[in-house]
Amino acid sequence: MTNRPQPRPGVLDISPYVPGKSGAPGVAKVFKLSSNETPLGPSPKAIAAYNEIGKHLEDYPDGSASALREAIGASLGLDPARIVCGAGSDDLLNLIARAYLKDGDEAIHATHGFLVYPIATLGAGAKPVVAPETDYTANVDHLLAAVTPRTKVVFLANPNNPTGTYIPFDEVKRLHRGLPENVLLVLDAAYAEYVERNDYESGIELVATSENVVMCRTFSKIYGLAALRLGWLYGPAHVVDAINRIRGPFNVNAPAIAAGAAAIRDTAHVERARAHNTQWLAWLTDEIRELGLKVTPSVANFLLIHFPETPGKTAKEADAFLTKRGLILRGVAGYKLPNALRMTVGSEEANRLVVAALREFLGKAK
Repeated sequence: MTNRPQPRPGVLDISPYVPGKSGAPGVAKVFKLSSNETPLGPSPKAIAAYNEIGKHLEDYPDGSASALREAIGASLGLDPARIVCGAGSDDLLNLIARAYLKDGDEAIHATHGFLVYPIATLGAGAKPVVAPETDYTANVDHLLAAVTPRTKVVFLANPNNPTGTYIPFDEVKRLHRGLPENVLLVLDAAYAEYVERNDYESGIELVATSENVVMCRTFSKIYGLAALRLGWLYGPAHVVDAINRIRGPFNVNAPAIAAGAAAIRDTAHVERARAHNTQWLAWLTDEIRELGLKVTPSVANFLLIHFPETPGKTAKEADAFLTKRGLILRGVAGYKLPNALRMTVGSEEANRLVVAALREFLGKAK
C-alpha cells in the first residue's frame, strides 16, 4: 500500500482530540459539566444579534470581522488592527503553528497543557517538547530549560486547562525575558475573565510592548458562544500580518461576528457569570475536599478532582457512577491525569447534585 497518498510526517503521530462527553444513555435529565461551558448561557443581546443575521444568510460575512475587532478593541482598549479573529482559539493556535513552525522545529508546552498544542505542532511537522510542571502548575525554569536552537514557539495556557492553575504575571514576564527574540511566546488566556487574583494579567501589556508575544482569547467560555466557534488573538503587527495571509478569507461566520460583538458589550452579563463562578467554585472546592478528595486550587470555571487508586473509589469508577445519574464530568487520562476528573462549575442544582453523588459514591454519610 505504499503507492497511495501519504500524509506529511507528524500527522499520523497525532492523537485525535476527544471532546468531553455530552450525554448519558437512558438518563432523562443530564447536566453536562465536561466542557467548561457557562451555566448562565450567552447574553440575551448576543442571541438577538445572532437571530437578526438569520434574515440574511445568503450574504458572505465580512472577511476581516471588522465589527467584532472594533468591539473587542473598544472593550479592552486595544488597536483593532492588531486583532485577528478565528473559528475558536484552537483555530488561531493552529494558524500560529502553520505560520511559525516548519519541519524539524520545536514547540514547548507544559506537561498538562491544552491538547491542541501538540496537535498543532505535529500538524506543522514540528516536534512537541514537554516541560515538567510543579504541583500541576507551569514552571518557568523548566520551560526555559527546554529551549534549544530549534525552539520557535512556547505555548503557555494561563490559566491552564485542565488543572485550573496559573502563574503570576511577574513569572510570565520572567519567562519572556529568558526566551530568545526569535521564539514566539503564545499566551493562551481562554479563561482570563474568570481570574480574580491581583498578580494575574492576561498578557495584553506584554503583547503591547514586545515583538514576540501573542495572546489568544475565546468567546466559548464566559461569553457562552461555544456553538459558534469564535476566538481572537492580539499580537504584534508583523505576527497579525502573517496570520492574516494564511487564514481562510471567511474564517469567522456572520452570526458569530454579530453575537460576539454584542456579547463583549454586555458587561453586566459577564459580571453575573463571573460572580456565579466565584461563589460556586469556592463552594465546590470546600465541599469536595470535605469528602476527603484532593482538589487542585483553580482560578478558572472548573476544578480538577483527584481520586485514590483504591478499587471501587477510582476516577474511572466515579465517572461511571456519576454518568448513570446524568452528571457528566470530564475524564482527563488523555492529559496524563488518569486518576482525576475535571468538573465545570455548573448551576446551583448541578453543583449540589454532584457533591451529593460523590458523597454517595464514597460512602460518606451526611
